[in-house]
Amino acid sequence: MAAPLLLSTIILALVVVASSTHGTMANGVFQVRRKFHIVDGVYKGSDIGALQTHDENRHRRRNLMAAELPLGGFNIPYGTGLYYTDIGIGTPAVKYYVQLDTGSKAFWVNGISCKQCPHESDILRKLTFYDPRSSVSSKEVKCDDTICTSRPPCNMTLRCPYITGYADGGLTMGILFTDLLHYHQLYGNGQTQPTSTSVTFGCGLQQSGSLNNSAVAIDGIIGFGNSNQTALSQLAAAGKTKKIFSHCLDSTNGGGIFAIGEVVEPKVKTTPIVKNNEVYHLVNLKSINVAGTTLQLPANIFGTTKTKGTFIDSGSTLVYLPEIIYSELILAVFAKHPDITMGAMYNFQCFHFLGSVDDKFPKITFHFENDLTLDVYPYDYLLEYEGNQYCFGFQDAGIHGYKDMIILGDMVISNKVVVYDMEKQAIGWTEHNCKFQLVQILSINCYILF
Repeated sequence: MAAPLLLSTIILALVVVASSTHGTMANGVFQVRRKFHIVDGVYKGSDIGALQTHDENRHRRRNLMAAELPLGGFNIPYGTGLYYTDIGIGTPAVKYYVQLDTGSKAFWVNGISCKQCPHESDILRKLTFYDPRSSVSSKEVKCDDTICTSRPPCNMTLRCPYITGYADGGLTMGILFTDLLHYHQLYGNGQTQPTSTSVTFGCGLQQSGSLNNSAVAIDGIIGFGNSNQTALSQLAAAGKTKKIFSHCLDSTNGGGIFAIGEVVEPKVKTTPIVKNNEVYHLVNLKSINVAGTTLQLPANIFGTTKTKGTFIDSGSTLVYLPEIIYSELILAVFAKHPDITMGAMYNFQCFHFLGSVDDKFPKITFHFENDLTLDVYPYDYLLEYEGNQYCFGFQDAGIHGYKDMIILGDMVISNKVVVYDMEKQAIGWTEHNCKFQLVQILSINCYILF
């Protein structure tokens, strides 16, 4: 049996699933770590304030866009995702630590010639930079390559550039390369075998603004947003996997599983993903119940458009609700506790409470299209800061500049298997003990190993 999950550790299982027309099925494995540490289920010190800072920086992110750049320019956006893993790139393979992000589409690592890139960070002592000259399998993507979507069209003799800008002032620029992505196939008997697949990714050459922050710097990011330009889409197009991924995050220990491939057990009910102009996973929320009673809200409050609605985002830590929903929710949750006095801390509403919050506070249920429900328990939304001190994890979206958006983050989708089916454009979940290391992918039992 595999060793138990360690604190602040998560496993990413890259399950490469090929259909019968493309060959045999294989599973792969990466080890992943959690960026914000939890000790004995409690956020310590300034970590609870860092959750809001993380989300605010993340939600300022703009979409990846192509641009004309001079020779040598390349891009790498550093987001603020919660989880990161190590991958191998090139021949010979070099290890890079990249963040997992369900809210973006880019896959990139810092390039050896990157200007103003941090070389050390509080997360990684020393950052690793991609050097295409050191990989015999590296290939530049030219402007006339079909995968190059630069706008305006770049000079056909040049390398393909792209650029990503952020509302908080961060900017990264660079060019595209194709090289081998290395991972380990995982078989039903628990044995692993190295394998690799050719993918196109960004090689970052310049960063500015907030992206120069060495405190949270990492080697790169791999996006799993709702887009045809992700690494997952490349693997699917090559017949290596179905365009499906899932995660099961353990809120107590910070561990869990992240997998690519079709999950058959446990069974998961889904709701449609609403088409939108972004890469986010937007769904139709219908109502919210507290202790079985439906909140009385305006009929159009859950309306969904291409830029408004309910977003499922495991890269955000908290939950953000429009002011009217937030106000009604906090009144309903604390209706039986008129003696509690709230105090502000890091923009959280916090309080002192003796006893079990699980016994004294209500369950909250979100109802979605297709009768899919999301149950949120007191241990999910009441964040224990220190002994007997708790903070309400739901946030007023208006205060943070999100206005009509509903963002459901890691806080409410932990302790559940969450499946993102990009082929059927659907997302779903079911409660699950994410501490267990057994996940059944298709007909294979996938044991997650350290």
